[in-house]
Amino acid sequence: MTISLDGAPSASQVPANIIRESSDAAFKADVIDASLEAPVLVDFWAPWCGPCRQLTPTLEKVVTEKAGKIRLVKVNIDEHPRIAGQLGVQSIPAVFAFAGGRPVDGFMGAMPEGEVRRFAERVIAAAPAGAPPADSLEGQISEALEVAKQAREAGDLSQAAQIFGMVLQHVPDHVEALLGLAGIYLDAGELEQARATLDLIPEEQRKGDAYTAVASTIRLKDEASGLSEAAALEATVAADPDNHQARFDLAVVRNAEGKRLEAAEALVAIFKRDRTWNDDAARKKLLEFFEAWGPKDPATVKGRRLLSAALFS
Repeated sequence: MTISLDGAPSASQVPANIIRESSDAAFKADVIDASLEAPVLVDFWAPWCGPCRQLTPTLEKVVTEKAGKIRLVKVNIDEHPRIAGQLGVQSIPAVFAFAGGRPVDGFMGAMPEGEVRRFAERVIAAAPAGAPPADSLEGQISEALEVAKQAREAGDLSQAAQIFGMVLQHVPDHVEALLGLAGIYLDAGELEQARATLDLIPEEQRKGDAYTAVASTIRLKDEASGLSEAAALEATVAADPDNHQARFDLAVVRNAEGKRLEAAEALVAIFKRDRTWNDDAARKKLLEFFEAWGPKDPATVKGRRLLSAALFS
């Protein structure tokens, strides 16, 4: 038997695929399915994150020591943001532990090696002795939700709505399915249906990034419904570029139309002209937009750059 100098198993002893990179597309196989066999730690990181560069080698060392009792999957959120967004990751490094096909524990920020080791040992000790059957209701719902999300991303709203509806027939208050269905109604322009669906979520579960995004989108669309049409507002702004209220209203309307970048640009234009207008209303509204769009939306990314440039110019 070959032993490394630090006491950890040598590379030849470590089971294959104990540490691997993954993606949004491969997440189910690499994490959900794999965690039915052994617990999996998921390390959400990015190349620009200094604490990530400290934590990841520690995770690799601890997982290697355990020689197959626990695995490590690394996900670069710059390249694969979807799963991190679904799990509500707001800062990195973020580590989630999966066992038995579901998340069971986690932590954020870099931790000393000893604490990482204790965390891994706790996850191993708490892992279920046996995996739930693949054909269980829970397993079927998990697979159905993934198919529904893929259908929505592909623009097939009808199929996605049908799948979310089938899930709700079995679990009427399933939060993820209700949020998915509310989002589909928003995509289809059916605001009242979206609102009614969101109201079905139990009050104690009305939290998290996904809920906030849908609720914020509904609120912003309500706000736009009482404003003038975009063409009229554009004419007003063209005639008087310092009419900040008209430009502000135009941003709200453009957002409701799905023209997110135009909405962001209108608010940044107000901020550039008068930072203090209406108690900093332009910047505050832009932050509301970012919350509704989500951190990885292209309009959010571009909007933040525009705002930063205006702030420090």
